[in-house]
Amino acid sequence: MNKEDLMKKYGLSGNPLRGLTGATWGFFIGFAAVALYGPAAKTFKESMGLSGFLLGILVAVPQLTGSLLRIPFGAAVDQVGGKRPYLILFTLSLLGMAGLTSILFLVPKSELNFSYYYWVLGLGVLCGCGVATFSVGIPQVSYWFPQSKQGWALGIFGGLGNTAPGIFTLILPFALAALGLPGAYASWLVFLLLGTLLYAFVARDTFYFQLRRAGLSRDEAIKGAKELGQELIPSGQAVAGLKKSASIGRTWALVTLYFISFGGFLALTAWYPAYWSLYQGVDGRMAGVLTAVGFSLLASLVRVAGGNLADKVGGEKMALISYALIFLGAGVMVAARGFFPALVGEMILGAGMGLANAAVFKLVARYVPAAVGGASGWVGGLGAFGGFIVPPLLGLFADNYGKEGYAWGFVLYLIFALMGLAVSWGLKQYHGVRMAAPKAAPAR
Repeated sequence: MNKEDLMKKYGLSGNPLRGLTGATWGFFIGFAAVALYGPAAKTFKESMGLSGFLLGILVAVPQLTGSLLRIPFGAAVDQVGGKRPYLILFTLSLLGMAGLTSILFLVPKSELNFSYYYWVLGLGVLCGCGVATFSVGIPQVSYWFPQSKQGWALGIFGGLGNTAPGIFTLILPFALAALGLPGAYASWLVFLLLGTLLYAFVARDTFYFQLRRAGLSRDEAIKGAKELGQELIPSGQAVAGLKKSASIGRTWALVTLYFISFGGFLALTAWYPAYWSLYQGVDGRMAGVLTAVGFSLLASLVRVAGGNLADKVGGEKMALISYALIFLGAGVMVAARGFFPALVGEMILGAGMGLANAAVFKLVARYVPAAVGGASGWVGGLGAFGGFIVPPLLGLFADNYGKEGYAWGFVLYLIFALMGLAVSWGLKQYHGVRMAAPKAAPAR
């Protein structure tokens, strides 16, 4: 049976480009939650009388659920495809955003005191569910594309999806000024609802999942999917995918690298508005612009180009370059006291993190091809956990060292970068040994 007849017989639809478009759009709208608390951090701090540590917890809490849910939801793709997990996560985010918007409309700013802190914190937990779409999208995209195009496809997915925090960090301060806090969050709620409906219309799971839903056995679905050009085949079981990928040591090396690069990216996307406003003394709108343009959008666009570059030079080599850039950028941030040196340091950090993020997921499909969904769950989930862990630590520097603590906190990124260089070097050595090993003689 040729491809056209197979598509027609089972009512199959979609193609790699449509799969990539739907997954990228879904990640973009889900990831927009990261931007919500950063530009509003100064308002929450002043209204609620928060310490640096509590402020760090508040801006980071969406990352907690977004990180932890990446593990089961990423693995679930191996069993049910990506579309259903995406829609569940969007629904949870909508509930959180609706609750937060209701509080902001019902409680005047003058009465938004510390008694509401835990309400805002709890709703942030729900809002962050959309961040978990990343680990759903990675295997969803990976199963649409062959190994030779993984870097390119995942670079586009991760890079364009990653622009959401930058764009919303850029827009939200102006929306706050024009619409007030309640109006700005209500606008985001409408955007998320419309974005969810658009995703439901555009997105398609790969042919394997469509054939399984058409009633074919696993073996029949695999055969049909391969005839239609699908190269990577899901394990078919979520828990098995997690177990299989967890048993491979290289998975945990990639978790470490992603904790530093993507977890660090999430942390600074949330923290930089506070850094610029409370340390450098710029107003809230300019702090949003500096965070968006100088860091978040830059890192995201570099990641798009980095995916293609990783296909050409190899993920291990690009990882070494990127963590060296992170070390350099962190060093500049520690030393910077004026505006322009800090901006340079921020941009170097953004470029390094964008390249590192692209490099890591180029390596996932290479090192864990039999359980991409499970590996994506571990790497995306535990890696992104850095977005929750790091901001409170940065807040402790501010609490203990006063204003100068905002600069000294970047010592953490010097340490992280050295860890990243060591792990990247180890992976490069492993890859070199594996490539040099003689091939086993074929059985006679």
